[in-house]
Amino acid sequence: MTIQQNIEQKIQDALAPIRLDVINESHMHNVPPGSESHFKLVIVCPAFETLSLVQRHQKINGILAKELSEDIHALSMETHTEQEWEQRAGRTMASPQCHGGEKGAPESSN
Repeated sequence: MTIQQNIEQKIQDALAPIRLDVINESHMHNVPPGSESHFKLVIVCPAFETLSLVQRHQKINGILAKELSEDIHALSMETHTEQEWEQRAGRTMASPQCHGGEKGAPESSN
């Protein structure tokens, strides 16, 4: 099972979200091809109704504690209730470009 599949399974089992996108953004960073180290999560879940944004992220961090300590270098999250998701009309935030390593280095003007 890939790291991405493991993340999907764990969140699905723990929260049964209405929407779950697990996006491997490793290719946007200075890592070897095929890496699974940088992920973005978009989760729409009724369980978030009574939780603050910080509590939602803490919940996800708890579910993925093993992966965060062993496999994942970076994790961004969008955690929404169904109403919040509807208000956003299904739009997600764009991920920033990587500024580390060669991909963040300024182009030479030779």
